[in-house]
Formats: sequence, C-alpha cells, structure tokens
Amino acid sequence: MIGAAYLRCLGGVVRREALRFVHQRGRFLSALVRPLVWLAIFAAGFRFVLGVSISPPYETYVLYETYIAPGLAAMILLFQGMQSSLSMVYDREVGSMRVLLTSPLPRWWLLLCKLLAGVLVGVLQCYVFLVVARFWEVEPPLLGYLAALPALVLAGMMLGALGLLLSSWIKQLENFAGVMNFVIFPMFFASSALYPLWRVREASLPLYWACLANPFTHAVELVRFALYLRFDPVSFAVVLLALLAFGALAVLGYDPQRGMLARRTAAA
Repeated sequence: MIGAAYLRCLGGVVRREALRFVHQRGRFLSALVRPLVWLAIFAAGFRFVLGVSISPPYETYVLYETYIAPGLAAMILLFQGMQSSLSMVYDREVGSMRVLLTSPLPRWWLLLCKLLAGVLVGVLQCYVFLVVARFWEVEPPLLGYLAALPALVLAGMMLGALGLLLSSWIKQLENFAGVMNFVIFPMFFASSALYPLWRVREASLPLYWACLANPFTHAVELVRFALYLRFDPVSFAVVLLALLAFGALAVLGYDPQRGMLARRTAAA
C-alpha cells in the first residue's frame, strides 16, 4: 500500500513534467537550437583536428566538433536542471508543488520525483541533439549512445540537484532567473566542454584548477568518455559525490523545520 503511494507520486510528477514539456514546444526548440548553434559556429570557426585523451594515456585525434558535442549535450542537462528548478520556485509558491509538499510522503521522495522527471526530459533532449549532430560529422559508435545513457542520467541528476538546492534558497522567481545566469555561464566556460584541460593548463594554471574543481567538468568528461565506450572513474566519483552533497543540502533546504523554508517562515 505504501509502495503504491510512492509509485503513484512518481508517476504523477513525471507525467506532469512530460505534459508540460510536450505543450511547451518552444522550450524544446530552444533547448535543441542552442547547442546546435554553438556546434555550427564553433565547427565553422575552429574546425581542426584536436588531440585528446579519450583513452588515457593514448592520444586520439578527433575533429573539434566531435570533441565539443558531448560538452554541449551536458550543457542541455545544465540548462534543463536550472529551468526545472525555475518552475519549482513558481510551483512551490502557487502551483501544484505547494500542495504536493504538504503530502504525508517524505520530502526527499517528492524532490527525487521532481528530479527524475526533469532528468527524463533532459536526456531525451540530449539524444535528439546527438542524432542531429551527426550532420556535423559527430559520429560516435552506435553502442556509445547506449553506453552514454547512465552517464547522462547521473550527470543530469547532479545538475538537477544543484538546481533544487538553489531553488530552496530563492524566494522570488525574478531572483532565480538572475542566479541561473550567474551559475550556468561560469560553470560552462570554466570546464572542459569547449577545450581540453591540457590546453586550459597551458593558457592559465588558476583557470585549470578552477576547471578541475568544477563538477560540471567531470559531468562533461563522464558523458564524453561513455559516448566513446570508455569509463572515467574519477569523473564518476566526483559526479556521484556532488549529487549526494547537492541532494542532501536540497532536502535540508526544503525541510520546513530546519531548512531555508523554515527561516523564511520565521522571518515572515
């Protein structure tokens, strides 16, 4: 009986997020066009053969657009995680999540349902992008599309958990939009999404260390390696630990007794 209630909650949240995604076609198009524009521009302006360590310590030479495609797929997950949390701010104040958060189910399960629903939408967008990217000669092994699924899910959950954590701190919808830009662009540019870490290290050592400390870098590397049938244990460990940390802090932030919601209620 209890298990059925948990599954009913999960199905309802996933169904609602899927319907919202289907009805908001502009959201899907913008999520798809954004990385394709980046891919087209960078492929035209920086088209060269790049040496990267897809399988350390061996160096593999690939086209630049082949290198950045996994990073742009991770960018889709980053934007999706933030947009899903943006809707969470609105739903928490006046929408369905306000009612759902008062249900007898544990708060961590409600947030997990919201997280999984957002990841499902984000992973679907990633696969559409990767299929279209084949027109730019981004042609990973066919098995790589299947191998990348766990990496995309794990990376999406980590980035979605970060978005939930931010949404627990932000009270007004307008403020969250500004925080999104403050988080998204530094995380994206201070990562290995566009350039290999060895090139970043040659240009700036402080930026190199910032990239290593950036969890988005490891999300990109996890997806990049998986797409080419490789496994990066360091990136896997960092993404998993970041997911657990962001998730635990998000649950604490949404706890009405101890988190940021309690502080705002007391201040009111």
